[in-house]
Amino acid sequence: MSNAGWQGLPPELTADDDLEQAVLEVHKGLLREQLAGDPMLKLALPVMIRALRRIDTWRVLLLLTPWMLARLLFPDEPPELEVPPGWSARERCNAPYLVLGPNLSFDLLTQPQQAHLNYHHRLGHYLLQPICLDLSPYETADAVFTAWNQVIRTRDENMMQAKRDCPLQKEISRRELLRRFTGPGDGTS
Repeated sequence: MSNAGWQGLPPELTADDDLEQAVLEVHKGLLREQLAGDPMLKLALPVMIRALRRIDTWRVLLLLTPWMLARLLFPDEPPELEVPPGWSARERCNAPYLVLGPNLSFDLLTQPQQAHLNYHHRLGHYLLQPICLDLSPYETADAVFTAWNQVIRTRDENMMQAKRDCPLQKEISRRELLRRFTGPGDGTS
């Protein structure tokens, strides 16, 4: 079942390089035309893309701009998500840019996700997961991505630790089990 209210990518953006170029042009245009002069912008940061990849039936990329680091998700086909009132392509075509549109819930690789609906006439509808909306501490793009990589490393380490300490995944020998009940050095075995 596809959503008739969802406008996907135009056919000329089926190649990854073309999608990257269009995303960059759109966000550079937003910076020039709608966001120029915003005191919250970190103008030392570029508009750039990292890590475009395919996950299931979605193309996913990291986008850095002077106002956010975000994950953008572009589906191959219209997803089974309801486009909220006021967010059809016709209604959003000439509307001002919003960083965060309505929040939507969906599954990606059987994992529940949340993201904000967004729309641009050159890109169609897409989803945006904000990673960082306060870029003031960062002087360079490398600093932003270094901080994000540290978050990922910490998350991965915590996940590994949780698996290691998960009682369901830990084998306990009879002796270890008895030692827990009798205490160490009890001599009971």
